[in-house]
Order: sequence, then structure tokens, then C-alpha cells
Amino acid sequence: MTNTKTQRKKNNEKLYKKIRNTSSWGSTVVYLLMIILFIAMLVVLAGFVLQYFVETKYAEGYSEIEHTARLYEMGSDDKKVMEYIESGDSDFYVTDQNGKIIYRKGKDTRTDTSGKVSFLNGEESYTLYVDSETDFLYVDNDSNLRLSVGKFIEWFTDVADDEDAKVPVWVNISLSGGRKLVGKMYFIITKRDTILVVELMSAFLAIVIVFCVLAFVRIIRSVVNYRRVVRLFYSDPTTGGHNWNWYVRYGDERINSLRRKKESFAVVNIVFRNYRNYCLCHSMAEGEDLLAEINYQLSQELGKDEMCAHATMSNFAMLLKYKSEQQLRERLDGFIEKLRGIESEHNFDFQIGADLIPPKVNDGGKIVRRKGRSVENAYNNACAARAELGETEESGVRIFDNALFEQQRWRDIVQQHQYNALKNEEFVVYYQPKYDPRTNALKGAEALVRWDSPEFGFVTPGRIIPIFEKNGFITEIDHYMLKHVARDQKAWLDEGYECVPVSVNVSRAHFIETDLAQQIRDIVDAAQCPHGLIEIELTESAFFDDKKAMIATIRKLKEYGFAVSMDDFGAGYSSLNSLKDMPLDVLKLDADFFRGENAGQRGEIVVSEAIRLAKSLDMRTVAEGIEQKDQVDFLAQQGCDMIQGYYFAKPMPKNEYTEKMSRSDSAQNDAHTEMQ
Repeated sequence: MTNTKTQRKKNNEKLYKKIRNTSSWGSTVVYLLMIILFIAMLVVLAGFVLQYFVETKYAEGYSEIEHTARLYEMGSDDKKVMEYIESGDSDFYVTDQNGKIIYRKGKDTRTDTSGKVSFLNGEESYTLYVDSETDFLYVDNDSNLRLSVGKFIEWFTDVADDEDAKVPVWVNISLSGGRKLVGKMYFIITKRDTILVVELMSAFLAIVIVFCVLAFVRIIRSVVNYRRVVRLFYSDPTTGGHNWNWYVRYGDERINSLRRKKESFAVVNIVFRNYRNYCLCHSMAEGEDLLAEINYQLSQELGKDEMCAHATMSNFAMLLKYKSEQQLRERLDGFIEKLRGIESEHNFDFQIGADLIPPKVNDGGKIVRRKGRSVENAYNNACAARAELGETEESGVRIFDNALFEQQRWRDIVQQHQYNALKNEEFVVYYQPKYDPRTNALKGAEALVRWDSPEFGFVTPGRIIPIFEKNGFITEIDHYMLKHVARDQKAWLDEGYECVPVSVNVSRAHFIETDLAQQIRDIVDAAQCPHGLIEIELTESAFFDDKKAMIATIRKLKEYGFAVSMDDFGAGYSSLNSLKDMPLDVLKLDADFFRGENAGQRGEIVVSEAIRLAKSLDMRTVAEGIEQKDQVDFLAQQGCDMIQGYYFAKPMPKNEYTEKMSRSDSAQNDAHTEMQ
């Protein structure tokens, strides 16, 4: 059970951490990266298209001047070829291997400005010279020849000019014998070609815009859906407000925030005490409506950076800022006063516990950021403080302090050492005798546990039993005590002592086990102890659990020869009907009958009637907690069978209790002979 609870807690912590670290930014970044990648692909594609367009235009002009160069090389001595070349539109000149012009056709408008141009994916590079009659071209810082976009746009937008753009440029073509032909070629750009390119680029741009719009719509939808899921995950269906998951996540963020390091926070647990009764008298639906109203009223009291959430059934968790403990108490008292009158027909009770989280100060006295503080741990402290108000307490406020911290620390210490203490048999059995008030004869005893710890010294049961009852370890203690008492009884019998029944407490936690009676029988039988020397003592509260299971177990124990007693009769809400149904052997009267307001004439009447009732039901009676002689005299007069209390004896270790017992005559004679 403990391992399952621990694993569930770990799983919840992982879930909270996952939710805490999850946001819509992940999907948003993915979509943005997709948009960038898509745009980059389109830009590259557009670049390839433009490259193809430019190379095509260049190829048209270059092929013409190259054709002229080949004709010249083949027919420079042929008059007809030269006449054909002279009739063409190309201007060029030819140089010999020393650079001397040996032939010229047309006007040389070439400038000294030259630049490189690479085509065919960079496999071929050409050196071109700018013509003096154009301003469409320029050379960049890397000596690359570029087309002036501004001039190109100026030409393209001139609607009155329907002429093509002819951009002249000079290019070198190598001939045989070291000669070169430097010819004038044209980039001829028509408006039709340009419109086609613009339309293609516009199509690319439209695709980019459509894709971006769709992607952004998807991003927005993803963000909206994420927030919707988060809102659902963090919403409480009962109150319509926030739930525990929201409180843990954002509470941790706020108390550990760098920006809020100077703020003092209080983690608060508020319990609506009347919730169950209200639902019984009205309905669950009306009860939930009331919880929603409480949540609303508390939320109205919140300031900046403060929080309120519905934690569990009738519990609310708050995170408040405070300037002083007194100011916080007054504010919490104000909450109670406001909530008590939430309905005019009812006067409700609320209990509040709080744990304070002041600013963190380093050794130099400087306020530093809080790190690793858990709002969940602080809330547990607040719940512990609230629990200190008690079940019978009405409205009230309790702040977690050092005393409560020490209690928690001690509880952790006990739980950490309990199994080793059991294994090392550090738990010691103490016996408190029970005497007949008329004859002062020893009639019985009760086995009580003590912890003799090598590390913490001698620990009384009041410091450990409540802890064991809460964490379930009490069942291990019950078995341990029963085993040791049975062993002691068997040893005393073997030594010739006249043993009396010893009562051993069995916790109510055991009664979920259907074979409890068999377990007790087997433990006692393992020690070879007679069943009549063991009395099983049950607390009164155990009789309000599963009544059928309780009766079945008691009857089975009696079949095995064990006596069964009810402890603390009168401490709680004793049921006479339980006495009617339960086949008990012994009734123990609670010590409170003889103390405080219960003492006196009215108390004596109740005690005498309880003794008379027990006798009528064929039950023996034991009065515990007796410390005064007049109480002993009164109980003897009323016919009480046994008295257990400090008047006769305190709880004592085994060796001292052994001295209280007497031996049979034969055992005493044997012992005397051995001494001689």
C-alpha cells in the first residue's frame, strides 16, 4: 500500500512537471521553421528561374557575336565572307597576339570598367566590359557585373515606352593564333519577357503568402486549443474555478520567482467544517453550489499574485501575501467572518491553517531568490496546523510554527526507525498490574509498549502510538506485543509462578483482516501459552467500524478460549446496543469518570450504574486511572472487580512485575532447595 502511494505521488509529480514545462511554443516554433524553410525553397527556385532567364538572354547575344567570330576566323581572307560580316549589326575589333588591333568594324564604345559573370552553374566565367552608352550595368565590390534593378524598374514602369531594353556589353572571344575578337553584344529584354517573369514571381509570392496564412492560422488554432486543454486541466468542475493542479504549478512559480523574492507568502488551508452535514440535510448538488459560492467569495478577496483553488472535497488552498503575522491572522479571521454568513439561514464553521514563507536571507543579510520551495509541502504544513485545532473545535486559525515542525520532524524520525526498532527488539513490554480492591490481590495486568531506543533514549507510548496508528505500523506492534507477552507468560508458568491474565491491545486497524482470530491463536500457540492467560483488549472506537466482522471475530476468539475486553468505556460515544450485541468478558471504565467534571455525585451514579449493568451482562469490570484511596473504597463498595492505576502500581518492566507475582508452594520449595 505504501509503495503504491509513493509511486502514485511520483507519477503525479512527473505529470505536474510535464504540464509545467509544456506550452504552445513548441508547435509554434515548428510552424515558423516550416514557413522559413518553405520561403527559402521558393527563393532558391525563383533564383533558378531568374538565372535561367538571364542565361537565355545572354546566350542569344553571345551566340550572335560568337557566330561572327567564327566567320571571321574561317574567312578573314575571303572577300565575300568579310563583306557578309561587314553587313552585320555587330561592332567588334580583332587584336593579334600582341594586342595590336588588326581589324575594326563599327565604333568602339567599350569602357575600361570590366566585371566577371558566371553562367552554367558557375562552370564558365566571362569577363565583360561595360559599354559607355548604357547605365543598366554596374560592377559590385567583388568585381561582379550586375544589372541595376533601379534602372530596370524605371524602364519597366515607363508605360509610354514600348521599346525593348537593349543592354550593350563587350565580350572577349579567343581566336586561333593568339588572336582575340572583342565584340559588342546585347542583352535584349522585352516587356513581354519581363511581365512573364513578374507573373511567375508573383505566383511564387502568392504561394508563400497563402502558405504563411495557413501556417499562422494553424499556429493560432494550436495556441487556442492548447489554452483550452490547459484551462480544462486546471479547472475545477465543482466550483468552476481553479483546481489543485493549477495551484501546485503556478504556486511553485510564484514563491520561487526572482521578481517576488522580497514578498512574504502564506500557504493557506481552509476547511468548510459543515459540508457533510449540509449535504445530508440538503443534497450533494446544493452542497457543490455552496462550495462554488465559497470559492467565489474567497477569490474576491485576492490581491495581485495571490491564488485560490479548490483542493479537495471541502478544502480550499490559498496563496496570500502578508506583511506581518498579526496582519495575516486578522485577514484570515475576516475570511471566516465573511464565510460564516454566506447563507442567512445557516451559521457555518471554518478552520484555517497556514504556513509562512518569508523572504530568504543569505549569510550576509541580503535577500536572495527562494529556490526549490514547494507549495505542496507548505500546504501539508498548513493542513497539519489546521488539524491541531481538533475535531471538536469550531472556527479558528492556526499558524504552523516550530512546535508543529518538531512534531513533524519527530514523526518522520519515528517512521524512519520503526522497522529497525522492531527488528532489533527495541520495543519493551511494560506491565501494569490490576488488583482486587477488596483483597488487594493481583488479578491481572495490562501489557503496555515502551521504546528503549539506543539513539533517542526511553520513549513513552504517547509519543509513538498515535504515529503508529496513523501510518498503520500499529498492527506490527500488536503482533510484537502479543508474541512477547505469550512468551513471558509461558516462561513464568515454567518457573512456577501463579500467572494472571494479561490484556494485550489490538488496534481497530486489524479488523479489516477476516482471519484476525486465527492470527492471534497461532501467535499464542507458537509460544505454547495457555489461551486463558491472554486477554484481547479492544478500544471502544473499534466497535463503530464493521459491526458484523467485529462480532464474528470476538466469538471466534472466545471459542479459542481468549477473554475479550472493551477498553475506555465511556471515553467516547458508548453504545449500550453494542454491549447487547458484543459477547464481551470485561468492561474497562475510562479514567475520565474519576476526574474533573465527571467526578462527584453525578459521576459516582454513572459509574455505579455501569458496574451494575456489566454484572447483569455477566461481565467483569476494571476501573483504570485510579490514583486516590477514596476512589478505591467507592469502587470496592460498588463491586468493581479490578482496579488499574497509580494508587496500586505504575507500569513497570518485566523484572519488577515478576516480583509482584507469587509462586506456588511446590515452586517455592524447589527454589529453596536449589539455593541450599
